This record gives sequence, C-alpha cells and structure tokens, in this order.
Amino acid sequence: MGKALANSKETYRLQGLSCTSCAAKFEKNIREIETVNDVQLNFGASKITIYGDATIQELEQAGSFDGIKVYPERHKVVQEKESFWKKRENQKTLMSLLLLIAGYFSLYSIGESHIGTIIIFAGSILVGGSGLIKEGLKNLTKLQFDMKTLMTIAVVGAAFIGEWSEGAVVVFLFAISEALESYSMDKARQSIRSLMDIAPKKALIRRNNQEMEMDVEDIVVGDILIIKPGQKLAMDGEVVSGQSSINQAAITGESIPVLKTIGDEVFAGTLNEEGSLEVKVTKRVEDTTIAKIIHLVEEAQAERAPSQAFVERFAKYYTPAIMTLAFLIAIIPPLFIGGDWSEWIYRGLAVLVVGCPCALVISTPVAIVTAIGNAAKKGVLIKGGIYLEEAGRLNVIAFDKTGTLTKGTPEVTDLKVLSEIDERTLVGISMAIEKFSQHPLASAIIRKAKQMEISSYEYKAEDFQSLTGKGAKALVNGKSYYIGSPKLFEEKITLTSLVEEEIKNLQTHGKTVMLLGTEKMVIGLIAVADQLRDSSRNVIRKLHDIGIEKTIMLTGDNKATGEAIGNSVGLSEVKAELMPQDKLNTINSLREQHGKVAMVGDGINDAPALASSTVGIAMGGAGTDTALETADIALMADDLNKLPYTIELSRRTLGIIKQNITFALGLKLLALVLIVPGWLTLWMAIFADMGATLIVVLNSMRLLKVKEQ
Repeated sequence: MGKALANSKETYRLQGLSCTSCAAKFEKNIREIETVNDVQLNFGASKITIYGDATIQELEQAGSFDGIKVYPERHKVVQEKESFWKKRENQKTLMSLLLLIAGYFSLYSIGESHIGTIIIFAGSILVGGSGLIKEGLKNLTKLQFDMKTLMTIAVVGAAFIGEWSEGAVVVFLFAISEALESYSMDKARQSIRSLMDIAPKKALIRRNNQEMEMDVEDIVVGDILIIKPGQKLAMDGEVVSGQSSINQAAITGESIPVLKTIGDEVFAGTLNEEGSLEVKVTKRVEDTTIAKIIHLVEEAQAERAPSQAFVERFAKYYTPAIMTLAFLIAIIPPLFIGGDWSEWIYRGLAVLVVGCPCALVISTPVAIVTAIGNAAKKGVLIKGGIYLEEAGRLNVIAFDKTGTLTKGTPEVTDLKVLSEIDERTLVGISMAIEKFSQHPLASAIIRKAKQMEISSYEYKAEDFQSLTGKGAKALVNGKSYYIGSPKLFEEKITLTSLVEEEIKNLQTHGKTVMLLGTEKMVIGLIAVADQLRDSSRNVIRKLHDIGIEKTIMLTGDNKATGEAIGNSVGLSEVKAELMPQDKLNTINSLREQHGKVAMVGDGINDAPALASSTVGIAMGGAGTDTALETADIALMADDLNKLPYTIELSRRTLGIIKQNITFALGLKLLALVLIVPGWLTLWMAIFADMGATLIVVLNSMRLLKVKEQ
C-alpha cells in the first residue's frame, strides 16, 4: 500500500494563487502533509502536481491563508467574471480606504492623539489588514520571514509608537498592491486559459452507424467526427469525407484558411469555415496537438529562467540582510548616541517596508509568463524561459535548405525543346514514363502535366524499366524513350556543345536537369528546382537588420544549388554537400567561434544539429511530433516570418527583465538613502514598494504588445 501511494501522482488546477511568496508558502504547507512525498508547483500555469496522497480538502486547507481553490486537472475551472470590486478582499480594501479618509478628517479636526481618531485608524487597519496581520503573526511565531511578516511588524510597530495613521496607510497600500499583482498574474495566465478553451468539450460522432453527442474524453481513435460549417473541431484526425477551408489560427497563428480534402490532417481547436466534413479520429483527447501545446506552454512557464534563478538566489540573502539592517537602525542610535527610541524604531520600520523584495521577486516570472503566452497565441512555441532568454542573445543563425528556406517540393522551372516536338509533347512523354517512378523529381513533372491539362490517355507508357540512379526507359505510344540525368545520355551518345552549354547554364542557377531522348539523340531538357519560400529573402534581410552577425545555410545538396539559393536570399555563407554528422560538427565550430548559435530545420533529419545548437528552432510544429520533441522553439505554422518576431520578442523580454531588476533595486537603494536623514516616511516606503511592484508588472505586460513586423 505504501509503495502504491508513493508512486501515485495527481495534477490539480489552482484558483486564487496570487503571488510568488504565497505560492512558496502553499508548497511548503503541502510538503508538511505526511502522506505527500513530493510537490511540483507551477506558478505561471497555476497548477500543482502531488506525488503521494492528499485530498482536495487537505490541499485547500494548506492554501486557506490565501483562499486558494483546488480542482482536478480534467475539471474545467469556471472563471467567474467577477468585477474587481465584487471580490471580498477588494471590498475590504475599499472599506479600509473610506475609514482611512475618515481618520484623516478626524486627525485634522480633533487631533492625532484623540481616542476617536485612533479608533477610526485602528478600524481601517483591522478591516483592511486583519488577514495580513493574522498571517504575519502566525509566521512570526514560526520565524518565517516573508512579505506579510515584514508588513505585520511594520504595522504593529507603527501602532506601538503611536503612528496609527501611518499604519493604516501601510495596510491600505499593501492591500492595493496585492490586488493589482493578483490581477496582473491572472491577465498573464489568461494566455493559457484561452488556449484551453479553444477546443470544444463535446462533439457529434458516428460509431457503429449511430450518431451521438459525447464528451471528448469518451471519444476513441477510429470514431468518425461530424463537423458542420462554422463548428470547431474537437479532436485531431484525418478527413474521410467532404472538403472545406479550415482556419488553423489556434494552432499555427496563421489566420488564412487552409483547404482540406480527403486524406488531409486536421487539428482540434481549428474552425471549419464552409463545407461539412467527416473526420476519422487519430488521437485521444490528451494527445491532440492543442493538448501538447498547452502542456508545453505550461511546462515552459514553470521552468526557471536564468534571470529568475539569479533573482531568487539574491532575494534569499537580501531579505535577512534588510531585516538585520532595520533592526540595527532601530536600536543602535538610541542605545549608543542617545537617539529618540520612537524616531529610530520608526526609521527601522521604514527600512523593513522599503526592503520588501516583492518587486524584485516578481520582476522575471511575469515577463517570462507574458512573453511565452503571447508567442503561443502567434503560433510560436517556446519551451522554456531559458530558451526565451537565449534566443535574445543569438549571434548566428544556421538554416537547413530543403523545407526551411525552400518549400521542399520540386517544381518544373524550364522546358527546352531541341527537336521538332513542342513543349506539350515533351511534358506528355516525360509524364507517361515518370508515372511509374518513385523519384521526387517525377512528381514535379506529373504536377506540370496536370497544370498543362495533359491527359494520361494521350500518352501511355509500356515496358517501363528503371535505370537505378540514372533514370528510366519505356515505350511511349510505341516508340522507345529514355529520361534521366545527363550522365545517362553521356554513356549512350556524345552530347552536342549546345546541349552541354544549356545543362551547365541551368545547373549554375541551382536547378536539377533531366534529359528526354532516344537511343540516338536528346529531344528536350526539363529543369526542376526546389522553389524558395516567398518569405526567405525578406526574413534573412530582417535578421541582418536586427543585428544577427551571420546567417549560414547547411545543406546536403550540391555546391552549385546551395550557392545559387544562398546568393538569391542574401545569406552570409553556404556550406553544401554535408551529411548530418557534418552539420553537427559545423554547429559545434560555430558555437566555439561566435558563442550563441541557433539552428533552424524541419526537426527530422536535423535532429542532431538542433540538439547541439544553443537554441534549436523547428519548422512546422503542427502535425510533426519530431519537431515538437527535438526543438527548443517550434514555429507551428511552418512560417519563417515568425523567426524575426521570436528574436525581437526574446530581446524585448531580456530588456524588460533587466529594466525590472534595475528599477526594483534602484528604487530600494534610493529609499534607503532617504531614510538616513529621516526624509522617508513609512507610507512613502510602502508607496515606493507598491509603486515598484506595479511598474514592474505593467512594464512586463508591454510584452503582450510585441507584434510581427
């Protein structure tokens, strides 16, 4: 029984997890439950994983100090759209403010030391800060020093030395800062919630010739989904009937609909625009692409970024240092230089308040959570704060060619007729032979024939014979023809200088040349090339504009093709004829020379290079599990335009984290300097702390505004 408990693992969603220190305390309380072996708390995603055994009541008891609600992961948390002032704690804050105003009226009319004034201020403190003081005193008895402990000491101390008005202001400002921090974290977490709400929770399916509506959890692989126009897909699957345009923005960030016909893959959470579709379910609800995205985004938001780890280490030493300093300021002058106890205790309390590391601790997680959420909505999956930061420091970006800078599907670019036949006949004969071939170049010729509306009834091939590595031969309409590489014809006949010149010219432009002819002569040339993506040239230019030192292409293709494409898109360097091992070695040497290097590939044959680079960026995360698994960042839409946006977002995030840390520490330093001559009052100290927290949060929220250029 004990072993079974140790291995059991449950994940829950949390509501009301307001601040980082509350999260740490909640986790600590859960660890104290005897039947719990381990806890993983994800503050960004508001989730907790429990290893061992604990009831929801026990977990909520552990979070009762912050009113945390716990729900099983599969349970849909209903986010009640409460207005800011409908929340009980915010109503108490408002009441505290009204009493505070009344207290100041009383102060100016009957004096600060009058019993009536003291009662009103005490009422303001108790209404707005009863929870804070109760929690702070409890922490004090356990010698736990968090923000609430510091604030409680400050408020009780202020009352003790007769500064009731100061104590009331401190309580009110602290309550406001807590409410705003909670509100901003909810805003940042909204990115995940909006992803979770994308896919419907019920769907109409056909099973054993019966149609029924059921919960997505009960749908199994092989069921047929029936999707009407205007409906969202509830599951991943393959179209088995009908055709329609599907808006895949939820998965890929691209709002332009994609036409889907029989055999095409479709994803949960996407919108069926016009036709009716029947889709055979291929994945269970927990394995759908959208479920994977949500899981990866949540994991990413939980992962500590380097800046965050630094801040937390810093805060660990900083908080005790501030407390020691506050204590020394309060006791040394009265004991040794005859200072007034009341005045120096007051200054010590001000140091305590201003030293509160709230703004510092929240400076990084809010920025990371916001940036990763924004990227996910735009179809860019960043797997962790560390990759977000590393992408902002990149100096070199290496690209795979096929399927990354190019479309990955060869197309016929040139037709050269060298005898009395016309282009239509040249394509028709070639199509008839290539219909039997498995070569990728064959599909380019078949597509060209389709475009030219050449029917397979016009040209029929018989006696097909594949000439491995060189080409093929067949009888077309009773006559023998060969199609293949220049090498094939060089073995049979002497190529004329005109033909050789044409071949050389086309190859220099990065094209693959196929010849069509008979035993005696070449009757035509067909040039095929993998077409550049429309965006490639523009993206490389943007990357150089934003300061990427070097862009380099790593390809297994021949040198001429590689050079032609490299020059066309404006790359700094091209390395061709590379095996996967060579790509890996090149990435390693680039890292030695330039430091931070990204590799952009399709995530399949580039896996070693993606893994070895500082940041591995995969093209086309939607539909390719390999890309999602191997890469640190996945461009879900298979769209290179997302690359400059991702780097821009990463740099902005780095900048905002630096601004936040500098500002939070700078303000603390300034306030501490002002304490020495006694210029800093207690309410100014809490205002500085609250202001710093608020500015740090609002500054981080600017990351929601980063758009693609």
